[in-house]
Amino acid sequence: MKPRETGQLYDKIASWCDEQGESSYGLHFVQRAIGLSNNSGKALDVGCGSGGRIITALLKAGFEVTGIDVSAAMLDLARKRHPSSYFIHGDICEWDPQEQYDIIIAWDSIFHAPYSRQGQVIEKLCGALTNCGVLLFTAGGVDGEITGEMCNQIFYYSSLAEQEYLRILKDIGCRCILLERDQHPEEHVVFIAVRHYERPDEHDVGMFRVFFSA
Repeated sequence: MKPRETGQLYDKIASWCDEQGESSYGLHFVQRAIGLSNNSGKALDVGCGSGGRIITALLKAGFEVTGIDVSAAMLDLARKRHPSSYFIHGDICEWDPQEQYDIIIAWDSIFHAPYSRQGQVIEKLCGALTNCGVLLFTAGGVDGEITGEMCNQIFYYSSLAEQEYLRILKDIGCRCILLERDQHPEEHVVFIAVRHYERPDEHDVGMFRVFFSA
């Protein structure tokens, strides 16, 4: 399934998704990422949807927020909710960032990208970070492709193995600060990484710290 088709599916269920956006799920990870940011400058929300809890948290923290999503209907809701923010109707696989961001959030969004583009998307997001910029993204926790049903619509999902995401982050110059399987035993992984982040006392400790949720 192409991202454009995924966007059309979300167009059909935009109102339902907007209602779910009031949930607090994942916000403590967003706050963790915000806390790691050295600068409350520019933020990018990838797969921003209707602009619910994540954009609200970023705005409260003082960020200037840009949102990108493949669903036009979701973006209509986001623009009404946050008229001062900037929104882009586009596919993250094809979109070319024109600036750098101090924090990028991609919560439950890039797992809709085609399997063959997963690595390129992570590289693109890392490359769009300022020095010491923070990236938060979620992945499926397994290597491969699946489909799942939501509101009687069939959605496509894909993910690389977590070790591959870690390799990509390291190669592009991002240091993984947190990796957590927050829905154990379900396969869902949260990553927080910082570009060019390094503390001398941790140089020989290893690349990342891992947290497991029961």
